[in-house]
Formats: sequence, structure tokens, C-alpha cells
Amino acid sequence: MMYYDKFTLISEREKEVLQLVAYEYSSKEIAQQLFISTNTVNTHKKNLRSKLDVKNLAGMVRKGFELGILELEIRA
Repeated sequence: MMYYDKFTLISEREKEVLQLVAYEYSSKEIAQQLFISTNTVNTHKKNLRSKLDVKNLAGMVRKGFELGILELEIRA
């Protein structure tokens, strides 16, 4: 998929964090899932807010869907 230039700078790890945010994982849960520190998770979230030019987590998720970074999956 092609995104706007600044969106191609989103790393695979940031995409993983964004996906877990979309599924309502807390920073602590994301850290445990990805085997990274909570501080690292928060840094990824901060970088995503900046790269996606949004103010909060809801904006990150909305923009993720708009840009095709996130896709709707039905979880049972």
C-alpha cells in the first residue's frame, strides 16, 4: 500500500503498536505483548501522533483506518 510520504516513515513496530491500540490494549499490555518497555510503547505512541498529525489515540486509530494502515478484523 502507498501512503503519503510522511506516512511511509511509520515503522513496522509503530504499526504493531497502532494495531494493539485499536484493540484497546493498555500501554502495559502492549509492552508485554511486544516484549518492550512501557516507556518504549509511549515513545511509539508519541511518534505516531506526530507522524499522523493527530491529538490523541482516537485520532490515531481513525487516521490508521483512513490511510489503510489498519483494517477491520472481526475478533471472536
